[in-house]
Amino acid sequence: MAREGMGVAAALASSTLGGTSVVATRFLMGALDPATLGVFRFGIACLLLLPLVAVLRAAWPPRRDWPVVALLGLLFFAAFPFLFNAALAHTTAARGALALSTQPLLTLAAGAALGVERLTPRKAAGVLLAMAGVALALGAGLADAPPGAWRGDLLMVGAAACGTLYSLWSRPFVRRSSPLAFSALGMAAGAAGLAALALSTRPAALPALDPAGWAAVLYLGVIGGALTFFLWVFALGRTTPTRVAISVTINPVVAALLGILALGEPLDRPLLAGLAAVAAGIGLATTDGARPPGDRLP
Repeated sequence: MAREGMGVAAALASSTLGGTSVVATRFLMGALDPATLGVFRFGIACLLLLPLVAVLRAAWPPRRDWPVVALLGLLFFAAFPFLFNAALAHTTAARGALALSTQPLLTLAAGAALGVERLTPRKAAGVLLAMAGVALALGAGLADAPPGAWRGDLLMVGAAACGTLYSLWSRPFVRRSSPLAFSALGMAAGAAGLAALALSTRPAALPALDPAGWAAVLYLGVIGGALTFFLWVFALGRTTPTRVAISVTINPVVAALLGILALGEPLDRPLLAGLAAVAAGIGLATTDGARPPGDRLP
């Protein structure tokens, strides 16, 4: 039970930090394309994690797992951030956050279909309640839809699907290594894939950013990259995919709260009610006593 609790706590911490990263990502979207932004985010994160792996002598994945770990890294640290960043260029932060909050529902359904995790009424109710809380909290922002916003919404659902598959497929590999080394190897593969994509569209050159822009890049690399995704992988090694994925619903609420604090606006009732619903939904889903049937790959 303590192991499960550590996993849930790590997932919640990861998604809370991820909420702060949404603000930094939106700040940089006008200056950096989605691929270049991902290269900086996960390149910096990888450069931070690799020395820690060496100093702490963390266990690398077995050599036979490296090709799969690299492919999973491309899925989660290349495809996911590219779709995430591209989505925010077409839709609002509120609509994008709601689309991303479909990840726990996708994880619950896919996990049950693939035999990775049991679908229970309590867990399903918790996921749906948390998603309703996100919609309630961001209700005002959902009405402001720019032309073609549906493209961004679909891109964000695609990002959620990438996160779902990574959560379901990576757990056995995480448990055969350390979360630190697994994260570093995956990030290296993802950053390399995004670098290849970025270089195929434009020559290599440092972007022209002001000090605030470089501070945002550094924040995304250290906090939004290294720490956030290490905590996510750590959580996947200790609890079920749905219990990890449902923490995503706290991400947009944190982003909304940060926006309010930055602008000095008062908290409104829908946001507070939505936060309460998200908390209740997470509580329902994470206290379900059903055990997963196993950690086999589908």
